[in-house]
Amino acid sequence: MIKILIIEDDKFLRELIVQKVSGEGYEALAASDGTEGLKIAQEEKPSLILLDLILPGMDGFEILLQMKAMEEIKHIPVIILSNLGQKEDVDRAVELGAKDYMIKAHFTPGEITKKIKEVLA
Repeated sequence: MIKILIIEDDKFLRELIVQKVSGEGYEALAASDGTEGLKIAQEEKPSLILLDLILPGMDGFEILLQMKAMEEIKHIPVIILSNLGQKEDVDRAVELGAKDYMIKAHFTPGEITKKIKEVLA
């Protein structure tokens, strides 16, 4: 089964995305902060990671940076799902290896799962 890791500190949004991803037939893994998310990524080696940038403790940029240095998980595609929409934030995330960047306010859960399918294809 394809595993999708959702690293999101907003409980409501995290649960909503977990439900949507599970409903599409994926195994949803969830973390509420960066440290937990990185640990789950290393243990579970998901097929894709949905990553918020503003997280308690370790932020999304730091996760991308650390992932790049880890041979066993650096290949995992990451879709950023954030409220940060500034061009420099988008550029920095892409430079650090993110496959795509979605601004939360602009996308429905259905569009998010559509993007997951595109990136996994």
